This record gives sequence, C-alpha cells and structure tokens, in this order.
Amino acid sequence: MTETLPVSEKSRLRRMHERAHFDCATVNEILDAQPMCSVGYVIDGAPFVTPTLQWREGNHVYWHGSSASRALRSSLDAEVCLSVAILDGFVLARSGMHHSVNSRSVTLFGTAFKVENPQEKLKKLARFVDGLFPDRYASLRPDYAQDLKATTVLGMEIAEGSAKIRTGGPSDDEADYALPIWAGVIPVHTTVGAPIADARNLEGLEIPDHVTLFRYGSQRA
Repeated sequence: MTETLPVSEKSRLRRMHERAHFDCATVNEILDAQPMCSVGYVIDGAPFVTPTLQWREGNHVYWHGSSASRALRSSLDAEVCLSVAILDGFVLARSGMHHSVNSRSVTLFGTAFKVENPQEKLKKLARFVDGLFPDRYASLRPDYAQDLKATTVLGMEIAEGSAKIRTGGPSDDEADYALPIWAGVIPVHTTVGAPIADARNLEGLEIPDHVTLFRYGSQRA
C-alpha cells in the first residue's frame, strides 16, 4: 500500500496549503473516525450528492444501498467523489472575516466498482456491521438470497484525494488583538446516548457488549 497519495489538480488545496495532508495514515484515520459520508456523482449531466455510510478496508473504501438505487446505478464504473467531515469546534475571532471552524475532512476521487461475487459481497457487509458493532454479524439471522440481491455494494480505491485539518484558536489581524472582544473556541463533540431497547425484544434479553461498549468512530481496518 502506498504511504502518500499523489498531489493532483483535483486534490491539491488552492488556499490554506498548510492544512492539506496527503499521507495515507491521516486519510485513513479520518475515514475510520467518521462512518457518515457524502458521495457525489452525475446523472444526465446534473450533479447529485447522496449521504450514506462508508467503511474502509485497507486502501479501499466501500458503501452500499438498494440495488434499485438510481444513485448507485449511476455511480457504477463512473467517476465519483466521496467526502467525510468531522466538526471539532467553532472558532470565534475578533472579526467576522476570521471566524472559522476546527475540523477534519477527507475528499476522495475515483471510479466506483461493484462487488459482484455474492460471497465477497457478504464478507463486505459483515465487515461493515462488525466494523461498527464488533462480532454482531455472527449473532444475526443469516441473510437471505433476496437480501443480497436487493443490496448493491460499491467500492473505490483510495488513490486520489486529500485530507484537510484545522486546529487551534483564531488567527486575527495583529491590530485586532487590542480590541475588547472575546475570542476563542467552542469545542464540538459527538456523544453517544444510552441504548433504547426495541419494544418487541424478547423478555430477558441481555444487552450485548457491542451495544454497551459502543464507541463512535471505532471501526478498524
């Protein structure tokens, strides 16, 4: 696996070059921390963006949906853009111009391919579930053939793209530091609440560890 993504006309940052990261370790860390993503594609010459969940396996990223999905059918063997973003804080400066956000994001470019082999597709879907909830898939009702037929899994090689990261406090004009205006950072965190059991759970069922110990962004390659 390559350790650094090449810098391309698509992936290079035009501004704030110091916030760009092309090393795969940083890209992978952000992908693993945020399962929610947006996939951009084109249908009949018009741009569309669809939110979905992604998971990474090595140097590939995957997402899935209904086999009847127009978005997935239009993405197959076509150029797509996949992006994830994590908001870490609001940065309040002494002028509106210098307000910002602390964030981590990844944008990837590539050609989407379909996972055709049924057994391989099953493995990918199991990896998706277990990546979020370790060891849950084996405890579930086995997928029916119709379940797999109704589901499409797309993938893309992590070969072109970049990460963008901003941290720290505001960066004001030097003269503005003398102004009596509060400035700083309001941190933002994603929190996980207490599990809410389905009303139709069988009596006496214990909550499994992958529920009680769930940590957001805990998936691993």
